[in-house]
Amino acid sequence: MVILYISSVERFSGKSSLCFGIGKKFQKEGLSVGYIKPVSTTAHQENGEIVDEDASFFKRYFQMPQPLSEIVPIALTPNLVEAILTGKICENFEEKLKKACSNCAKDKDLILLEGAGTLREGHIAGLSAPKVTKLLNAPALVIIKYISDLGVVDDALTAKARLEDKLLGVVINMVPRPKMQYVEEVICPYLEAQGVKVFGVLPHERILASITVKELIEVLDGEILCCPEKTDELVEYVMVGAMSVDLALSYFRRRPNKVVITGGDRPDIQLAALETSTKCVVLTGNIRPSPIILSRAEEVGVPMIVVRHDTFTSVELVENYFGRSRFYQEKKVARFEELLNERFNFSLLRSSLGL
Repeated sequence: MVILYISSVERFSGKSSLCFGIGKKFQKEGLSVGYIKPVSTTAHQENGEIVDEDASFFKRYFQMPQPLSEIVPIALTPNLVEAILTGKICENFEEKLKKACSNCAKDKDLILLEGAGTLREGHIAGLSAPKVTKLLNAPALVIIKYISDLGVVDDALTAKARLEDKLLGVVINMVPRPKMQYVEEVICPYLEAQGVKVFGVLPHERILASITVKELIEVLDGEILCCPEKTDELVEYVMVGAMSVDLALSYFRRRPNKVVITGGDRPDIQLAALETSTKCVVLTGNIRPSPIILSRAEEVGVPMIVVRHDTFTSVELVENYFGRSRFYQEKKVARFEELLNERFNFSLLRSSLGL
């Protein structure tokens, strides 16, 4: 049995996607794969039970019999954090994690540990990334989100300094297409010379940062007026409808798979949006559309959403959410698998892990 710890330097870097992509690839090749999220900072309680979206997804996909309390042995809920801070709990979190790993390891060839969003998370429970890798003797693969050339290098070298000999290597994710060649031909050789293996360089893909119409409704606390069956559609772009109607059509045709955010009092803009590749229309100011527009939206299958916010606030809320959406949508999973098959060195990972 081999353990692989997958972490990131900052949140929303693609850690869960990488974890799933590697697990699915090896499972297809006949290996038995297990999954544990040692420390969760996003878990919450419902009816006395721990709920974690990532862990629930992996449990279903890999058909794991363990309860979520073992798959997520340490859930840093607000209640647990307060208990730690006030000294009301003296639980041995290290032993709890080791026991969970032992139970998960039965009949498994590979255990994937999905680390926290940063290398420092988990310190409060004594289970930061460096501590977990040493405790379980687990090599670590760190995914780094491209922000800049310097940022990638600094993040990779920081991971090496923090994880020391437990760092197996890095994956550089979300690289703008024009920077791919430079990253591969200049940055990767430099990191390799510094003792940091690069297992893959993945380009930025708009679809992987997209959000569903359902998530958009939740972010805006909006009310859907039609086409509820379309809420799983992916939105890749945000466009604001604040121009004259003469310019609207040519403007909206520039972007496919978009949400158009416009005032509820702009029926001309709403109709123009419905005539282009639009996934949903958001009407701001708590103003509902006319029956004619609502009928047209139902006819072309575009959800209309009414929100209380003004247009500026709505745009800001949606744009801030892009890149933070979960990866569970089928289109996202399929595209990320393609990227891994094209640009991730699975043979190097196999040999490095001794699989």
